[in-house]
Amino acid sequence: MSGHSKWATIKRKKGAADAKRGTLFTKLAREIQLAAREGADPNANFKLRLAVDKARASNMPKENIERAISRGAGLEKGEELLETTYEGYGPHGVAYLVQVVTDNRNRAVSDIRRILTRAGGSMAESGAVAWQFEPKGYIAVALNDHSAEEIFDWAIEAGADDVDIGEEQAEIYTAPDHLRWVREALEARGLTVESAERYMAPKTTLTLDSKDALQNMNVMEQLEELDDVTRVYTNLDFSEEDLAQYQEAA
Repeated sequence: MSGHSKWATIKRKKGAADAKRGTLFTKLAREIQLAAREGADPNANFKLRLAVDKARASNMPKENIERAISRGAGLEKGEELLETTYEGYGPHGVAYLVQVVTDNRNRAVSDIRRILTRAGGSMAESGAVAWQFEPKGYIAVALNDHSAEEIFDWAIEAGADDVDIGEEQAEIYTAPDHLRWVREALEARGLTVESAERYMAPKTTLTLDSKDALQNMNVMEQLEELDDVTRVYTNLDFSEEDLAQYQEAA
């Protein structure tokens, strides 16, 4: 399991999103609003489809989703939103990419800088960190009654780059431009897609001892809790033991 998916899994188990559901819905609405600028039909706008699917998976009310689409499409008045990415370093030289959707750039960068600086990190100039990451597509599908061999063969046949089979689900990695086609091919096979998204994968990873890894995991959580932050990516490779300690500390 990749660091990206391990972190997503542990966050779901901690229930941090549920504890801050109002904040979560605000973030999801902003993502939908931005995506809807490229078209209000999720069937024709794959970026919007991903955002809507993510919102539904988080039990966001249907009326909230529809309102966000209307605002993004210009049918209702909404806040002026900016989508951008900030770069920085966390404790012990861990590289950070922080994706933001905000109506106030100054507030967003100030909040991110405060968290990184307090932890012993710093903001970085544009490009200083981004070169260490590359875009990827990620799909998680439930195994259900399908064999690992079937899912592996179907995913590779559809154009996936790699497949990681777990006990209950398969994690499939694609080129970002192939995400839509691989997802639709798997759905056509009757597979249940539990999540699908584009994300930034580190080209190489950094391993720290447990104490330093946990410090960075706490920084990741603090950043993700900011209203303006939608995603946080790092090059930190943490172990199952680190994850267990992080979960126990919740």
